Amino acid sequence: MKTFTHLSIAVCALLMLVAPQFLKNYGIYLLTYWLIFIIATMGLNLTLGYAGQKSLGHAAFFGIGAYTVAIVMKAGLSFWLGLPLAAALCFFIGIALGFPALRVQTIYLAFATLGFNTAVWLVMRNEEGLTGGTFGINNIARPELLGLSLDGNLAYYYFTLGVTVLMALALWGLLRSPWGKAFTALRDNPIRAESLGVDIRSYTLLSFAIGAVYAGVAGALFASLVQFIEPAPFTVGASIMMYLMVVVGGPGYFLGPVLGAAVGVLLPEWLRFAQAWYLFVFGSAVVLLMIWLPDGLLSLPDRLRAKSQAKKDSLARAASAQAATKSGAPL
Repeated sequence: MKTFTHLSIAVCALLMLVAPQFLKNYGIYLLTYWLIFIIATMGLNLTLGYAGQKSLGHAAFFGIGAYTVAIVMKAGLSFWLGLPLAAALCFFIGIALGFPALRVQTIYLAFATLGFNTAVWLVMRNEEGLTGGTFGINNIARPELLGLSLDGNLAYYYFTLGVTVLMALALWGLLRSPWGKAFTALRDNPIRAESLGVDIRSYTLLSFAIGAVYAGVAGALFASLVQFIEPAPFTVGASIMMYLMVVVGGPGYFLGPVLGAAVGVLLPEWLRFAQAWYLFVFGSAVVLLMIWLPDGLLSLPDRLRAKSQAKKDSLARAASAQAATKSGAPL
């Protein structure tokens, strides 16, 4: 499995570095959009896939990050002030959202986070003095980095790729630390985790807070990518789509967000040849995938390995039974 993971990472890295050189502006824009959703769903994968907390409010943090950067830059301040501010704001709001998870679980927690998403969206839509309401905020500039302008699509793509790599490395380190083991223990069996000394209260809150930070950073990058934001991209439907990306890619798999975001962002574009039928084709493909691979695309190698091992065990038992029969020994 480790060899497969390392090979997959190497192939993805090579494609991400080289592919934009052969694409036009819209293709580069689409790849940047994909990277942003990889960051967002990395956070949701931590909350859902590793810590086992059901959340349907991730798009709210995505929107909070986007609006924070947009408001800060509208006030004449730097993107580099807005980005950490967005991350910090999402962290503390994420902790607050985690409190319902201390009392309710599964579908009830999902409904609580769904209500949070709706409340945040209503604030974005109705507080015109702060968010611009349905008119939104436009003319959001792209940042500069070390004196270099990131205004071009290719430059902004490589900047977003760099941020994605840094966020992925941070998550990789976290998951291999004692914190990561505590998150998976919380997911697998909270009662046993608590009996082993894991503070499930703290780790539940942290799973929401850190996941929210990833969404906030993604939202900040999204605002500068599209250069205009309004409430529509941050609805409950967007949260459900992010949830779908994690589930399709494989919750609890490190590379799950890469594949899941590709299914949610890139696949609909590739299916546009079907014209009016492309949404039907997309929906049908996802349904069939969930029936065939309910644990996501990245569960396929494990499933094939388990099937191969079961076949070997079956052959070994048959050989053992045949040998026992020939020797006259009792089975």
